[in-house]
Amino acid sequence: MDLRNLGLFRVMTDKMAWHNQRQEILARNVANADTPEYRPHDIVPFDFKRELRQAKGLPLSGQKPGHLSVSMDGDAYREGKTRTSYETAPAGNAVVLEEQMMLVGRNAADYQTLLNIYRKQVGMLRTAIGRSGTQ
Repeated sequence: MDLRNLGLFRVMTDKMAWHNQRQEILARNVANADTPEYRPHDIVPFDFKRELRQAKGLPLSGQKPGHLSVSMDGDAYREGKTRTSYETAPAGNAVVLEEQMMLVGRNAADYQTLLNIYRKQVGMLRTAIGRSGTQ
């Protein structure tokens, strides 16, 4: 059974992918903290309502031609426009390391929280089907 086909698990998996991509972008910002004229980037915020609407309910089996299917395209989230910073170095670099490190920490904490929720959901599902919550 592929849990990604269940609505809740699909949304959580998409949100974890969003956090992974955001981590890469934030790491790039930190890596370019001394690059002249570099502007920090961020990712477009995760739209939970939109994702939940797309993942609503269980997918249809698709056994008949009239059945609709929910796509799991797994497209990467697009990078948002350059954020405006209140501070710019004389070389034109607008990366504020303290701000970027705060965003990295918050992103990691949000990912960990989501991972714990995912694990709890899997444990409850395993308990419901009669298997132990641990492997």
